[in-house]
Amino acid sequence: MPTKAFVNPAHGPGNTCLAFSPDGSRLYTGGADTLVRIWDTSLGEDQEPPCAMEANEEVTTIAASSGSWLSGSKDSDVRQYESGKPNLLGLVTNTAGIAVRCVAADPKGKRVAVTSDEPRVGVVDLEDITRMVILEGHTKAVRRATWHPSSPLLTTCGADGKIIAWDLSGDTPKQEKVIEGLLPAVADSDAPEFNYDCSALWHTSGQYFFVATRTHEIATISRADWSKSSTLSDDACTGDITALALSHNGVYLAAASKSGIFIWSTQNRRMLFRYQGALNAPITQMAFSPSKNLLAWTDTAGDLTRWSDPIPSSAPDPVKISVGTNSVTVPVKRKGTPTLFDDDNVITSRAEKPNRGDADLEEDLGIDIDNDDWILDDMDGALNDDGEAKRLANEGGVKEMVSVTKAQPAFQPGSTPMDNKKRYLAYNMVGVIEVTDQDTHHIVNVEFHDRSLRKSYHFTDHFRYDLASLGERGALYACQPEAEHAAHIIYKPYGTWASQSEWTYELPKGTRILGIAAGGAPPSKSLRDKSDIDIGGQGHVVLATSDGELIFLTGSGVERACLSMPGDFVTMVAGSEWVFMISRDGSTTMDGSQNLTGRLIKFDDFCVLQKDALPIPKRHTVKWVGVTEEGAPALYDSSGVLHIMPRFRIPMSATWMRVLDTNKLERREGKDESYWPVGVAGDAFMCLILKGRQAHPGFPRPLIQELPIRFPFKRTDPKEALLEEHFARETMQLDILRDGLGEDELTTDTLASRELALDKELIQLIQHACKTDRLARALDLARLLHLTPSFDMAIKVAGFYHLLGLQEKLEALKADRAADDRLEGLRNRRRALADDFAPVPAMRLPAASSAGQSSRPKAFQDFRPPPALHRPGLERATPSSEAMARGNTDTQMTDDATAYGGSTQTDTWGSPSSDSKRKRPLDEEPSRASSPGFDSGPKRRALGDSASTARTAAAQPRSNPFARKPAVDANNNRNPFSRSADANKSVHKSESFFTKVDAAETEKTKRPVQAKSKQKEKKETARQTTLFGLPPAPPPEKNPKGRPKKKAGTPAGDSQDTAAAAAQESQTETQTTEVAMDESQDAGDTQVEDTQVEEPSQVPTEVETQQTDVMDTEDPGSPIEWPDSPEPRKRELEVAAG
Repeated sequence: MPTKAFVNPAHGPGNTCLAFSPDGSRLYTGGADTLVRIWDTSLGEDQEPPCAMEANEEVTTIAASSGSWLSGSKDSDVRQYESGKPNLLGLVTNTAGIAVRCVAADPKGKRVAVTSDEPRVGVVDLEDITRMVILEGHTKAVRRATWHPSSPLLTTCGADGKIIAWDLSGDTPKQEKVIEGLLPAVADSDAPEFNYDCSALWHTSGQYFFVATRTHEIATISRADWSKSSTLSDDACTGDITALALSHNGVYLAAASKSGIFIWSTQNRRMLFRYQGALNAPITQMAFSPSKNLLAWTDTAGDLTRWSDPIPSSAPDPVKISVGTNSVTVPVKRKGTPTLFDDDNVITSRAEKPNRGDADLEEDLGIDIDNDDWILDDMDGALNDDGEAKRLANEGGVKEMVSVTKAQPAFQPGSTPMDNKKRYLAYNMVGVIEVTDQDTHHIVNVEFHDRSLRKSYHFTDHFRYDLASLGERGALYACQPEAEHAAHIIYKPYGTWASQSEWTYELPKGTRILGIAAGGAPPSKSLRDKSDIDIGGQGHVVLATSDGELIFLTGSGVERACLSMPGDFVTMVAGSEWVFMISRDGSTTMDGSQNLTGRLIKFDDFCVLQKDALPIPKRHTVKWVGVTEEGAPALYDSSGVLHIMPRFRIPMSATWMRVLDTNKLERREGKDESYWPVGVAGDAFMCLILKGRQAHPGFPRPLIQELPIRFPFKRTDPKEALLEEHFARETMQLDILRDGLGEDELTTDTLASRELALDKELIQLIQHACKTDRLARALDLARLLHLTPSFDMAIKVAGFYHLLGLQEKLEALKADRAADDRLEGLRNRRRALADDFAPVPAMRLPAASSAGQSSRPKAFQDFRPPPALHRPGLERATPSSEAMARGNTDTQMTDDATAYGGSTQTDTWGSPSSDSKRKRPLDEEPSRASSPGFDSGPKRRALGDSASTARTAAAQPRSNPFARKPAVDANNNRNPFSRSADANKSVHKSESFFTKVDAAETEKTKRPVQAKSKQKEKKETARQTTLFGLPPAPPPEKNPKGRPKKKAGTPAGDSQDTAAAAAQESQTETQTTEVAMDESQDAGDTQVEDTQVEEPSQVPTEVETQQTDVMDTEDPGSPIEWPDSPEPRKRELEVAAG
């Protein structure tokens, strides 16, 4: 575009300065020739401006206000002149021989700030120059000073590289913020760089200011948090930036460098125009006209250049304030309220004021700041929806439908914004993560407070991680999507015992990470050594995304769950067992509430353990959220109050407890300080102390301070208030520890000792209550005692003060406490709460009734368990049905006879005989194989059996008694000659006859019979039956055993009659059978056993057999008389009579 500029040689070579009058009609310039020239902006190059010649040395600065203009020079004087004229009104101040560097008048023209080569700044009242305020904070000379456009806020820029914001609203000035690292530090005041304009140029909205940095960029510093929000730079703009200028409406920003003059748009931060002319010397100061499209500057050559129409007509005007320029905060006059009688076509307007030559621009626009009828924007443009929406979008905030209350954006606990290319990504009780910006990459340094457990490290970050979480088991980092790179997280566990423990989790393109959290149990051993293995795992990882997801992963990268986030995410922190997330369920309210809700989600089953609204006061926000040393969630808000949730383990029942109000601390009296939380350890609040208006800690890293936690109780009694507060605080700690015990644990030694200490304090309170005759208070305090023996001391105290009524009530409390265990009650209550939140079983349909309905279930409605499978091979061995049938109609010895070919050899419960080893010749086997026992028909007929039964028994196949038989058929096929190595093993009851033996013993208990009398009856009985119910044969005359002989003429019928008579007397008595054959074989016993055999007629018959050698016991000379037995060959049986 064509460049139209007027160049006037105004001063000699050297430093120069300029300033426009408020109405833009005059332009004041000063230089090294000690002159101040007053130029008419409406004229061209051909003019001779008037001069002010009162300065004795070089003029260094000029400022203009509504009624006058001021100049400062190296002769240390600040002079005031009449507006638009070189008429001296007087001296304002003197810097005592030190060169004046800058003079700045406030927007109202009532005060002026004066800087010099001293590190102090003086603020002088123009109406009363004797009233001066001194600002001390710089360490070197102060080069520039600027005022906020609407607030009593002054920013000073020093040669030490600091920018300090001063709050001058009160009688005592306060440092609101100190910004370091942006400006270059210039120590030599004679250097050319010292005279460059380094002012903090405030935007007309007052929300941010521009400043030229040492990296040859223009930085935008936000007023809200004093952080660098953006930068303005271009490849064409190179070298040091020597001057800045802002248009009257704040739409354009002009910057001068050695490469030229450039004009940027403050809305989109793009370079729009450039001065096409050549620059002969470095520019020292530059300014836009407040009334016309004009840009003027002066340089070190002493020339004044006026660039007319720097902004083309096609672009927005740099002076006029239109609807499109939303970045400017302009007061608007309140219109009159219309009435019913007003005419809609009549528009009332304010009468125009007469135009004066030096009239204020505010007056030309119809604005009078001193008039109460004008509305000032005291909300920093909060009602400006369009501009605010863009700012919130850049900061990651959320635009609300109702923009009266700003919604708190998402933040990471323990993080700070970038300040002087350094920031904290995480700062908690585990350690610190520091980040240093190296332009092309970041350097991440991780340091731990306890270096014996973890080893510090650092690494180079090329992804520019902006979120981090320092957990007990590892550190988690996250970066946002940029260009072709998607957002991802990286987890670095502390333990290095496993290879490739570090892992990365990448998100889909376009998805942003709002917050992250790393949790896990504290390590049980040091994680520094590679050989140490902790089975506690690598913790847990949680991240919240812009897609409304809450993703859970393990410390090794295993995806566990993906939950849906309700509302807008704000922040979260992870503990050892849970993650505490804060979200906004809905929008903010009109009265200033953030409407925040906290949720405690467990890691094991991802269920919500607690859910409650946060106790944040109105018009305040959350500043920090963390975990106490005991594992409870903690919260700190901008009002300075610390909250803790002690009973968080009780599902859906916990509440927030206010444990500390930092506004009431004794150390804060008379001090302007705030506290930046780090953590809570026991009864101490760990924090960093910030001075003045400092919002976050800076560098170097400050030390962590401990503040004692004190409940904000209101009582001031010196004796009772401290004890009551300590009792309540200690009780809260004990509740947290007791809730963490297992289901079967009631207490520990530590808890018991702490409860005893609390009881001692309660006894002191009870004593004081008794002393002051407050018996009801003493009784309430006694109910709080933990241990039962503590009641004895309380009773003694009551007795000491002769309070008999209280003593009786205390004894009743003691008896009640002794009857009901307090710890058992607490555990039962905990179990009842757990039962209340037990999982609900799945619904089961009722079974179909048999009446009128089919028993077969319908399809897809059978919820019964599957039927049991029938596996005969795995069943327990039981007697066969045939054997059981025979057992009901025949004697047990009949079965044995069938198995052993008629042998009646049994075992007794006595001790084994000396000759229990049996020796049997081989020739006896045929006689045993042909024993008449196999054909038991005659015997069965003798007992009254039918002939068919005898024929069936005789037809049974013969078996080998020496063959090993299966255990299933052990009752019928037993080898009587097998022996076991354990010959002395006691005989046990067989499982096959277990049911029958138990029934027999049960019947015996109904009719107890003493053993001795029974034996006596046996001895007195003259007649004895055999195993098959037959009378025994008379013994031979030569009997080696001396057994009594039976008479040969004794009929068999007598024996049966006797048995029938005895059966009537013992119908209710069941005799025990012999031991199962399979267990007898295993025992290998040859003991003699008295066996009672159950006859068909229910007559108890005792058979005594001795296991002796066959050659010794068999006597061929003493035959046995077998009645009705046609068999010629029978085996002789010796039956003991008694």
